[in-house]
Amino acid sequence: MRIFLIGFMGSGKTHWGERLAEGLRIPFFDLDKEIIDKERRSIPEIFAESGEEQFRITEKEILESLIASQPSMVLSCGGGTPCFFNNIELMKKNGLTVWLNTPVDILMQRLLKEKNERPLLKNMADAEMKTYIIRKLNERRMYYEQADVILEKDSDLSINDFIQNILHA
Repeated sequence: MRIFLIGFMGSGKTHWGERLAEGLRIPFFDLDKEIIDKERRSIPEIFAESGEEQFRITEKEILESLIASQPSMVLSCGGGTPCFFNNIELMKKNGLTVWLNTPVDILMQRLLKEKNERPLLKNMADAEMKTYIIRKLNERRMYYEQADVILEKDSDLSINDFIQNILHA
């Protein structure tokens, strides 16, 4: 079984992905971390030195490689992963896609705490962040909505409830 977690940054993909993989006893991968490991540079460095198009090509190659090499896994995807090439179709064809549809206010709370660790947000004024989140979510919604499972709320779920929501959706 392959499970692909999609959603906006700060939606909890890595948090829940690690727990889900542990609960299901299958490997966990974070797509952004896999890209960083392969490229031996940070995502902001990749964007600055090679551009977004090259980043997206590398992202797709690694996604395809993980699908080919991992019959079972939980994969935490980057926020934009489903929005490029045919990535959402590829994931749906090869596993279960789960959108962590976290409310904007919760995303704001989480991202404000992590602002210095998020290169895209680091120099953004707090007042601009909510507008940025809403705009990006609106751009990506048509891809996220194609997920097989949409989880609206995750903050008060136990890992067992989280797994049950996914497996029985």
